[in-house]
Amino acid sequence: MEEKKTGGGENSGTGERAGRRKMWIRPVMHAAFLLVFVVSAFMAVTEIVRADREAKAFEELTAKLGPAAAPAETKTGGGPGNGISAGVSGDGAGQRDAEVPFDRYDAVYAQNHDLFGWISIEGTKVDYPVMYTPEDPEHYLHRAFDGSSSQSGVPFLDGDCYEGCGNYILYGHHMRNGTMFATLQNYEKKEFWLEHPVIRFDTVREPGEYEVLAGFYARVYRKNEDAVFRYYNYTDLTDKETFDEFMNQVKAAALYDTGVTAEYGDGLLTLTTCSYHTSDGRFVVVAKRKEEP
Repeated sequence: MEEKKTGGGENSGTGERAGRRKMWIRPVMHAAFLLVFVVSAFMAVTEIVRADREAKAFEELTAKLGPAAAPAETKTGGGPGNGISAGVSGDGAGQRDAEVPFDRYDAVYAQNHDLFGWISIEGTKVDYPVMYTPEDPEHYLHRAFDGSSSQSGVPFLDGDCYEGCGNYILYGHHMRNGTMFATLQNYEKKEFWLEHPVIRFDTVREPGEYEVLAGFYARVYRKNEDAVFRYYNYTDLTDKETFDEFMNQVKAAALYDTGVTAEYGDGLLTLTTCSYHTSDGRFVVVAKRKEEP
């Protein structure tokens, strides 16, 4: 009689091999998950440390500012709108032209002559120096005030701006932790504008306040796209037709009516930051300089 085979055989060997695979796959997967967790935690901590370090650097600069001054009653510059002039002699760090009375930023300017002014919105995180390097406009895109590497960079003035151009265009990052120009996108809500209708923008030459007149979504357009509003090209508003064209497009793009209007010759301030509503998206806030009675 043929003996009946029990156990062993090919099927048994296959099962043993599958069991062995499960035995080493499981710890490998656990190790992989642990590695991902550790790396993610390390990156998160690194980001927190970086953000804290950059925030403290700005706080140290703020601590060096002199007392705030009342907004100037007259405009600077030789043409319509706000002029662009540091008003500081290049002969020595922090030395100021005799006719310039405003010296709040001398100590900070002495550290870096690229300083153009200071932007702040009361009750928000926006409280930063503004840099100006026309030969290399995006020099501070990823550089700190002292020139070291920085993810958040420093807000900077458009390189095409010039004395009397009529429209300061300022750029700043939209950081995930709410710093830099991330606050700007809150102007999509009328309630936020009602609480923050004024933006303070001092140059190193004179103080200034601006009334927000519009907030809107935009994007950076390709060269072959026609009939679009390239707000970032409107630095020179010395021509009335160009000024009116800019204001008409701002009004059309505005998310709500603020009731604030601007006339040819008014100094304008345009703040822009990244927005993630679309590819190459931007959020833009336009404001008009307030003139004291």
